Amino acid sequence: MPDEVPGRTGKVTDPRALRAYAHPLRMRLIGLLRSEGPMTATQAAARLDDNVPNCSFHLRQLAKYGFAERVAGADGRERPWRATTPFTSWDDDSDDPAMKAAADELNALMLAVFVRRAQDYLAVRADEPTEWRVAAGFGDTLLHVTASELRELTGTIDALLARYDERITDPAKRPPGSRPVMMVQLVLPRGVVPPDDRRAGSDRD
Repeated sequence: MPDEVPGRTGKVTDPRALRAYAHPLRMRLIGLLRSEGPMTATQAAARLDDNVPNCSFHLRQLAKYGFAERVAGADGRERPWRATTPFTSWDDDSDDPAMKAAADELNALMLAVFVRRAQDYLAVRADEPTEWRVAAGFGDTLLHVTASELRELTGTIDALLARYDERITDPAKRPPGSRPVMMVQLVLPRGVVPPDDRRAGSDRD
């Protein structure tokens, strides 16, 4: 993955932690904590239409690997959970077979989540206000770039998106008329690497 904006993400370097993260309910739980703030297992279960013991177990597993943690509650009786970082990242340049396999497993799960959310949006898109139908949607662009140029480009995009981070945790920062929007980033090289580049590693930093 590209270089992150400092302080914005928690980087996972342990394949065991990455495999623990690659679970549909755990990813939904972390997404919920990040978008709505700290909450108890009971509250999370109600939001996700799941049962409390199941959510409690998976929140503990997320805490075990550093993705979530307990915080003080308002009434001092039940301590809610919160996400430890706004985002999660991992390296895709590891030569460790276990890390490669764990990253592929997580990437496959994420792709399935993205496709499902896109399908959910299409199912209701006709009922969206015109201004939102115009602003949202799908598209793609073909580029001819080197690997280092691509990293620079995605880093620039990440820095631009980071300008809106404070609105995630502070509702007061959200302007009137704003709503949650999921921006999916898929960077998909096409074709094969030229033989000369494979031998020489000509585009390595």
